[in-house]
Amino acid sequence: MYPQQIHEYLIRFFKENNCQIVKEHDHYITVQLTIDMDKKIMNRPYYWQYIENTDGVPSPAQITLITDQNKLAEDIKGEVVHFGSPRLNQIFQATNDLGSFVHMYERVAENTNVQPILTPWLGVNYKVSYFSDQTKEMLYSLGINLMTGEMKHSFQEEIRDLDLDSTMPKNAFDLMCIIKPLRGLERLDAAVESLIQQDDHTWADEAKSRWEKDRQVLEHFYEAMDNKPECYEMEKKAMDEQYQTKIKLDIVNGGLFYIT
Repeated sequence: MYPQQIHEYLIRFFKENNCQIVKEHDHYITVQLTIDMDKKIMNRPYYWQYIENTDGVPSPAQITLITDQNKLAEDIKGEVVHFGSPRLNQIFQATNDLGSFVHMYERVAENTNVQPILTPWLGVNYKVSYFSDQTKEMLYSLGINLMTGEMKHSFQEEIRDLDLDSTMPKNAFDLMCIIKPLRGLERLDAAVESLIQQDDHTWADEAKSRWEKDRQVLEHFYEAMDNKPECYEMEKKAMDEQYQTKIKLDIVNGGLFYIT
């Protein structure tokens, strides 16, 4: 499920940023980057500095990103992306830099006798990070109908195949929001917090158990010393920080989507 979410996110990200999807497979994609996107995610500052200083011909990279290596039936050369991988974190950061909120409309057939009605949905992608001495990250994509309050999980997958545009179709009618977007965001925040509460949190207990074992080793090492050296306090503090359990919730991106 989670590799699929990453895959859907990457497809949407590159399409919205005008990068050509050269090849799309269920478990990997090949993308031709634009110059701007190459500069944002490929870590080639010296190359671009050289090109700009010499008036050279730019050659933005073409990359293959593998979203589920375990299910590949063929030998594909590319970069494996997963939660926590440097490349995916760069793409998340690029999303924030480019503006993480969009306003999109579904393209509908023109010259029809019936005027299509577009309903407003608020969609938000959340990243949940569980921190201790180990890190676990999850992505939740939630959407709420701003007319009825209906909520959908995996909202990004729901709209993946829709033809979306930033311009309102001339022949369509868009409904006014009954639920204000800010109120809708509050409901989505509450929903994802509920998902976090319902999640399996044995990871925190396991981290505490590992902390206790390492703490016992530390105390045993220094137990013969009446006056503990400064390094003892430093090691103990570092250990406490290492095993401290935290949960961080981030909004990766979101938007208003007017769809049929």
